Amino acid sequence: MAKKEFMYHGKTLDEIKRLNLTEFAQLIPARQRRSLKKGLTHSQKVLLESIKKDKKKLRTQSRDMVIVPAMLDKTIELHSGNEWKRLLITPYMLGHYLGEFALTRRRVAHNAPGIGATRSSSNLSVK
Repeated sequence: MAKKEFMYHGKTLDEIKRLNLTEFAQLIPARQRRSLKKGLTHSQKVLLESIKKDKKKLRTQSRDMVIVPAMLDKTIELHSGNEWKRLLITPYMLGHYLGEFALTRRRVAHNAPGIGATRSSSNLSVK
């Protein structure tokens, strides 16, 4: 059985890589399209230029950058608020924001009630 080829809105991966930014903007959802139409911020332009220069270590805090075809198969370290998370950009990430893949909040894991939280907590041993 043949492996299914990646398609994004009817275009193959090779066709998508050949598109420029304005042509790619016509394929992505409206929110991201408006973001690209407004123009890139300075930090987004710097990130895109360093990707095109093929720098080895890419670090950015630009979580609002839309993932474009120039970023495919690159590894980017994205700041999540307190640490750098390493992202490998895959074709399935096209059209999404970078910030969607480096979450800023952790899952809350409650342990036991604190002292004074309930009337019965006064009976717990204090360590």
